[in-house]
Amino acid sequence: QRFDTFSLEYYQGEERVRMKENFDLCYRYAHTFGDAEMKNMMFSGHTGTGKTHLSTAIAKVVIDRGFDVVYLSAQNMFSDFEREQFGKGDEKEEGARATERYLSCDLLILDDLGTEMSTQFTVSRLYHLVNTRLNHGQGTIVSTNLTPSELGERYTDRLLSRFMGEYLQLRFLGKDVRMERLRRS
Repeated sequence: QRFDTFSLEYYQGEERVRMKENFDLCYRYAHTFGDAEMKNMMFSGHTGTGKTHLSTAIAKVVIDRGFDVVYLSAQNMFSDFEREQFGKGDEKEEGARATERYLSCDLLILDDLGTEMSTQFTVSRLYHLVNTRLNHGQGTIVSTNLTPSELGERYTDRLLSRFMGEYLQLRFLGKDVRMERLRRS
């Protein structure tokens, strides 16, 4: 999944215009990472609309430019936070090493926020992660199927304020490209 393999052929009309804008913003973000003002982005939209494809395309370019990038699902990240908090021995150390990397990498790409079991612990850890990265000026990209109002209900107004105020919002439109590919083949 690279920029040169992202296709707009599955989008029509206004959806195509929006997705071309999203593509251009992501391309510019990847190629100016570290130099540009834009540090954080939130990708939201239905399943299969290109969020993961463009996230991985960004990751590849930013890594090739020499930056430290961590790409993982929200579920896996929260599992590491749980191991750090509740594990014993080696498991606890492994969780601590992983979570330290999430806090210190140049770019963190968190995929599928909202698919994890939401608890007071996960909300607390997400707030800590987001707030710490914002305070240190580190780049973060979050993808989610949730709308802004769903984000606020699930993660509190404090997190929603940070997501809406500190992240460039990219809305992904269209049909599920994976299903469209299957239908056309």
